[in-house]
Amino acid sequence: MTDWRPALSRSAMLRHCPVRQAELLIVPERIVVLNDEAAEIVGLCDGQRTVAEIVAEFPKEAGKDVTDFLDRVRAEGWLR
Repeated sequence: MTDWRPALSRSAMLRHCPVRQAELLIVPERIVVLNDEAAEIVGLCDGQRTVAEIVAEFPKEAGKDVTDFLDRVRAEGWLR
């Protein structure tokens, strides 16, 4: 997982919803409203940064939460 460079899957899109004032992760047959932290993490998943580089963008104590979130989103198939 250390060398994984997360990126949105081809079937997922990150979009801002002005009505909800929130970031949405649009995936087949589902729209996920992301909280601010989740939206920030997903926004960093550009296929260029490694997981370690993404984790480094957050406070040290949040590292496990960030990697757990990435694992969950990957398991859903929303990240490749």
